[in-house]
Amino acid sequence: MNESQIQFSERKSEIDLYQLQELLNVSAFWAKGRSIEDLGIAVANSEPVISVSDSDRLIGFARATSDGIYRATIWDVVIHPDYQSSGLGSKLVETVLCHPRMRWVERVYLMTTHQQGFYEKMGFQTNTTTTMVLHNLANRVFVAATEVQLQESLGG
Repeated sequence: MNESQIQFSERKSEIDLYQLQELLNVSAFWAKGRSIEDLGIAVANSEPVISVSDSDRLIGFARATSDGIYRATIWDVVIHPDYQSSGLGSKLVETVLCHPRMRWVERVYLMTTHQQGFYEKMGFQTNTTTTMVLHNLANRVFVAATEVQLQESLGG
């Protein structure tokens, strides 16, 4: 790996969604099969979005969502397997945390299945008291039905 060719970028417009899809498919069991359309929506609605490239090849990616002051969540941290254990993952997370949208946030959350040790080295702590999840698939049906009922009641 020639480090002079490694580039970090926060320009969303430069992310090749097809390369991102491939990176996620080879690097993240939890993100296999994401559609190009859905990846585009996720990237568009995240800030910061950080990519790592080696020449023109996407080799790393992370994104976050934040209110800018109280809470933020880091998502989709991936480094291509050929580049893991090189320090790029740590630098990627540090780049996300130093972004102006993240720098002053009181609490930064992330979810990980097998990489707790990696994140603990950067100061993250296991937190078992606040993690809850709503699998929103059923809610989408409810919301759609509610919208139909509202349109009917409004004469739409």
